[in-house]
Amino acid sequence: MTGHAHPKTPGPGRAPDQAPPAVKPLRRDAVRNHQLVVEAAREVLSEFGTDASMELIASRAGVGVGTVYRRFPNKEALVDEIAGLMLRELTEVARRSLALPDGTGLERFLRVLGNSLAEHRGYADKLVGHSKASCVEVLRDRIAELLLQAQESARIAPGVELGDIMALIWGLRGIVETSGAVVPDAWRRQLDIQLAGLRAATVPADSPPAVTRAQLRQIGTGAAGTAGTAAES
Repeated sequence: MTGHAHPKTPGPGRAPDQAPPAVKPLRRDAVRNHQLVVEAAREVLSEFGTDASMELIASRAGVGVGTVYRRFPNKEALVDEIAGLMLRELTEVARRSLALPDGTGLERFLRVLGNSLAEHRGYADKLVGHSKASCVEVLRDRIAELLLQAQESARIAPGVELGDIMALIWGLRGIVETSGAVVPDAWRRQLDIQLAGLRAATVPADSPPAVTRAQLRQIGTGAAGTAGTAAES
């Protein structure tokens, strides 16, 4: 006796041989929500620092806190995202500054950087030790090119090195963190003084060497702090 397969009866509301309807992800809404959360985070963290809650960020973005956590599993990931955005913006400023005439690009970049540090002072310290070390290295490369241009145009003394410019940037960040709430523009005067000194700088022969590239990478990853802690133990 030969058996015959019985055709399967389609489920209710479904025509024979018809595939189940595909569920289309709301990509446009997801992208929009991502942008809203990032923009709100930049505002909130600039105002209140990294202690601000995810609930406050969600409220500022006009979304539920669950939406924030779907995009970012924790606040550290969100802070890393907006610090990375700031890093990419500064790298683009540095790239464009290379096209300015007469070696003025470095000065222009440092002024834009100071403005950015002041505007985002609540989380600007997260640029040091950012998870995307390769992005930090690209920015340093652009700054090194700007320094070389400035030196070739005699706007910066020849003895100044990349490590000296990075130390200047750390100083600007410290000024912004210390005085930004009371005197938001204090960094501008200090930058003017520093630039005037760099134009006429004569580095004494017995001065310690500038911070090297390898040391900059250690500082950026926190390895220097780890090494110091290990040495003390």
